[in-house]
Amino acid sequence: MDSALNDPHNGSAEAVNPTNGTTRPPSTPEGIALAYGSLLLMALLPIFFGALRSVRCAHGKNASDMPETITSRDAARFPIIASCTLLGLYLFFKIFSQEYINLLLSMYFFVLGILALSHTISPFMNKFFPANFPNRQYQLLFTQGSGESKEEIVNYEFDTKDLVCLGLSSIVGVWYLLRKHWIANNLFGLAFSLNGVELLHLNNVSTGCILLGGLFVYDVFWVFGTNVMVTVAKSFEAPIKLVFPQDLLEKGLEADNFAMLGLGDIVIPGIFIALLLRFDISLKKNTHTYFYTSFAAYIFGLGLTIFIMHLFKHAQPALLYLVPACIGFPVLVALAKGEVTEMFSYESSAEILPHTPRLTHFPTVSGSPASLADSMQQKLAGPHRRRPQNPSGIYEESNSKDPATVTESKEGAEVSKRKEKKEK
Repeated sequence: MDSALNDPHNGSAEAVNPTNGTTRPPSTPEGIALAYGSLLLMALLPIFFGALRSVRCAHGKNASDMPETITSRDAARFPIIASCTLLGLYLFFKIFSQEYINLLLSMYFFVLGILALSHTISPFMNKFFPANFPNRQYQLLFTQGSGESKEEIVNYEFDTKDLVCLGLSSIVGVWYLLRKHWIANNLFGLAFSLNGVELLHLNNVSTGCILLGGLFVYDVFWVFGTNVMVTVAKSFEAPIKLVFPQDLLEKGLEADNFAMLGLGDIVIPGIFIALLLRFDISLKKNTHTYFYTSFAAYIFGLGLTIFIMHLFKHAQPALLYLVPACIGFPVLVALAKGEVTEMFSYESSAEILPHTPRLTHFPTVSGSPASLADSMQQKLAGPHRRRPQNPSGIYEESNSKDPATVTESKEGAEVSKRKEKKEK
């Protein structure tokens, strides 16, 4: 959860390289503009595509593809948890050797980065596979207990195409692990951001306001009040930030004077923008007014952050500018359109997904529990599913008004009467 950071030594004077103590020439205006423009573009990509994928991510076949819903209680606790985590990392870097901590974190993010990047590129890679590609299905299943108490812990379905994507992502992972190159770092960072926007869902707009408001205070305090966030961001060698060299034009791919943007400044506003896209779709007006408004507000807020950061030559808390823009612009549009009530009453978690069976009518059935279960099963299966034949030919009466059921019941009764007459 880092803010957009800039090396404070950029400017007219020569900057000191912290790794070897040597001096390096200041970045040119062209290099600075290229770095800031690239950071802005890289921030917009995961928000845009992550929001689009968040609309249909609940249709995934794997449990890991299902969204994680953030409630108002989670949103209220998140700034506290983030503050404790940030302070803990700061103390770790002060007490223990930075080299060993980063080695441990590199291994952890190496595994997470491969999985995240594989999940990100999978939809794009599927278009490049030929039609006759031998694609086999696999399932990774871990359960706990046995019998009726058996509980699924991991149920992951994948195919051969997913394995190919995993192999390509592993190449990037090895590159990052060995070289810590900024391009590999950005590939992992973009994957983390897109997955976060796609899979983290706010349940309503009020929860989004609570989350963004709390992190607004968090970001301002830890950047302006202390040097904790800046210190952690510069010491933490993990793909938790996007970086772009300001001296790329002078040194090429080996440049080392970076401008940074924390992933939190992408994911947190991004999940709010994705929520507004789902709200747009729920209105069924074939317009994405709130999505485009909040997307434009994010561009404005991040652009203002970069401008202030370059003007004052000091790290800026990006959420200080992003939160008012991302919340204020859509609310103003809702006020102008008279849809404030609809916006704040929208519940993302209440959406009925096409693949999720929902029982909307509970039939009243007399008789045994087996009859009740049979009737409910018939309602879920649809009107074309026939009831299993009763060996005795007798159908119990129900409150259902289905003519076919009533006819079958009468026929069963008549057959029973005929058998009684023959026996007499």
